[in-house]
Formats: sequence, structure tokens, C-alpha cells
Amino acid sequence: METLEDIRREILNCKKCPLHLTKTNYVPGTGTGGSGIVFVGEAPGREEDLKGEPFVGSAGKLLTELMASVGLTRDEVFICNVLKCRPPNNRDPLPEEVEVCGGYLVRQLNVIKPNLVVCLGRHSASFIFDFFGLQFSSITKLSGKVFEAEKWDKKVKILPLYHPAAVLYRPQLRGEYEAHFRLVGELCGKTKKQKTLLDF
Repeated sequence: METLEDIRREILNCKKCPLHLTKTNYVPGTGTGGSGIVFVGEAPGREEDLKGEPFVGSAGKLLTELMASVGLTRDEVFICNVLKCRPPNNRDPLPEEVEVCGGYLVRQLNVIKPNLVVCLGRHSASFIFDFFGLQFSSITKLSGKVFEAEKWDKKVKILPLYHPAAVLYRPQLRGEYEAHFRLVGELCGKTKKQKTLLDF
């Protein structure tokens, strides 16, 4: 049986695409996945490349803060990216990079068999939707909506959200983003559904 550690070791020796030539560190992912919750971003940024860990820059601080607001710690979830190396100048991942590197994410998901996958950003959502056989349109249309797919003999929930970096660039999204994160808490049983006027 393959483990996350097996995959991590393989990633640390990967030379499948040219990104390994320009990166400082590989960023395989962190956490245990024992809770059945996986957060998937797009690709490592500058801070992540320096530390070899996902979401440790300013976007990562926001992610950690919002996770804490719904009772989640980074240790109990698995956090990773579609790409395991930083693209130069933080450019978007290229299709061929996603194709070769995405196999690692597929294997990580097959090891964890999560109950909930939170997609952070359009590249992540597009990849995850494809993996689960769902139709992806745009992150703007789908953000904050819960989807369900059959996998590993169970129902898996998929929640696409904006990338936290997008919220830092556009502070007006913050309120909506916090509301979407409350959904994360509800879906993993950490928080109760908030009543609205429609519930009375």
C-alpha cells in the first residue's frame, strides 16, 4: 500500500518537467489527511518555494486564520498544490506541467480518500472537477457551491473557493470568503449551520 511518505520521497527526486531546474525546494504537501479533509491550491509561490511548505506566505496566513475560525488546524488536514514546484515569477501553471505533476496529486488523493476536498483557485478547481468527473465552468460561478461525487465507494464533497491570494488583492471579497469558509466548518462537522431568516 502506497503512503503519503512514499509519494513525498518520489516528489523530492522528481525531474519530470523543467520546473525542477528553477525551483529552490519541492513542495509536496503538509498535514496528515487523517481528518479526511484536503485543501488543494494551484502552485507554490515565493515563500513556499523557500520553505518547501504550501501556503506559508500572506495567502497562507489568511488560509490558516480562516481555518482556525472554523476550528481546523493545519495539522489535521492535508494541504497541497496541483504543482509541486514553483513556476517562475508565479506565472500560471502550463497544461503540460499540470499533466505531469497532477499525477502526484491524484496519488495523494487516492491514499487519503478524502470526504471533503476544498479547491483554492481556478486551476485547482478545474483539475479536481476533472478528477471527479464534474463539469467545471469558472471559479466565479462555482465559488462557495458544494458539489458531490461518487469515489472510493462513498460520496465525496467538493467545495471550490477563490484562492486566498485573490481575496488579498480584492478585499471586497473578504465577507463572502468568510461565509464560504463557514461552509467548510459545517461540512466537516466543526461548526453548526447558521440559521438565516429563511429557517424561521
